[in-house]
Amino acid sequence: NKTGITYPEIKLGETGKDIKTTITFMNNRTDMNLDTYPGKNWKSYIEDFNKMYPNITVKVQTDSNYADSALTRLQANNDSWDIMMIPAVDKSEFSNYFVPYGETSEMEKVIKLADEKAYDGQTYGIANNGVTAGIVYNKKVFEEAGIKELPKTPEEFQADLKLIKEKTKAVPLYTNFVEDWAMGAWDQYIAGNATGDPKFMNQVLPTTKEPFKKDASAPDTHPYAVYKTLYDAVANGYTEEDYSTTDWESSKGKMNNGEIATMVLGAWAVPQMKQAGDHPDDIGYMPFPITVDGKQYATIAGDYSYGINKNISKEKQEASMIFVKWMTEDSGFAKNEGGIPIKADDESMPETYETFSDVELITDAPAKEGQEDLLANVNSDSELGINNGNGKKIQDIVVDAANRTRTIDQIMDEWNQKWAKAVEDN
Repeated sequence: NKTGITYPEIKLGETGKDIKTTITFMNNRTDMNLDTYPGKNWKSYIEDFNKMYPNITVKVQTDSNYADSALTRLQANNDSWDIMMIPAVDKSEFSNYFVPYGETSEMEKVIKLADEKAYDGQTYGIANNGVTAGIVYNKKVFEEAGIKELPKTPEEFQADLKLIKEKTKAVPLYTNFVEDWAMGAWDQYIAGNATGDPKFMNQVLPTTKEPFKKDASAPDTHPYAVYKTLYDAVANGYTEEDYSTTDWESSKGKMNNGEIATMVLGAWAVPQMKQAGDHPDDIGYMPFPITVDGKQYATIAGDYSYGINKNISKEKQEASMIFVKWMTEDSGFAKNEGGIPIKADDESMPETYETFSDVELITDAPAKEGQEDLLANVNSDSELGINNGNGKKIQDIVVDAANRTRTIDQIMDEWNQKWAKAVEDN
């Protein structure tokens, strides 16, 4: 960090008032770069920012194949960008590319999720908003199907999908099979949501040899129950007729007008579904249907996180940090996008989460000391890529369920074998 200033020390409107520079902000939101975006677009945010900092020019670059493009740009390790949304990079590599915002112990006082993109006591990324994983659903379709209460267990969910199939014209559960990333989204539910245990993701998972096996005492919990939910929906005929023809862009409109009842996606998808047609009020968001010892849980995590380039000038680093702080504290971005605000003392929740009042929100605890890279290594060696963009393994679940080629137990056994070997090797 050449700036010599840390994020907590920045006073918006005072710090950096004499900086005159141009910074480039690279991100995944191509939709927000359009004048036609129905929400608040990038141009509008930057106009607001320039009321406070007229001499810091922010140029936005977006990319529809963001995850790959961002990695390519990172590996070039040059100064062609100033701020980017951090792609899938191992924590141990953060310091090769990004500026630290400050010590994590200090950052925790001013932002939520300070340790999510941290390594060796330094925070390298600040979440643009907090999201919890649930299910996007169409309230009107649920009403037509006669569903009075939202499902709290996998059985109740399958029963509701059955009612939707029998009593409405909607596709009960739309898989978005063609989109690798949408299938990979199922991984988000296996930790806090399915176990109620903040330690599961970073401490239990990387040290457990068979994390995907059915929990004998509570079969409707743990990762097994999450993947079985998808398997059963497909096997029972509650998904679209031909999974190979799903289409992400048009699925938003279908969800809006009641042709689709549910989609398993993060809360970030809710505003996009609301904006995709004339029935925004029909779109709701519900907790994933797993109950652990009588309680439902949801993990709160960052959507994407802002990282600042370590290869740029001191002035650009400071301007970038000011912009990130403004986005976090003053812009209203998180709320506008239906996300949870990241400023530490902002307790407000967007209306997206009205069905989460009895759900306990938990944050994944960090890895144990000395095991910071263990999950990444096991994940990579096992080739399962949990929460790391491997949607193909989930696509395989759909194919096996549709064709009855393997049972869910056979699939989970195979995953366990791969995982166990990787745990042993590490």
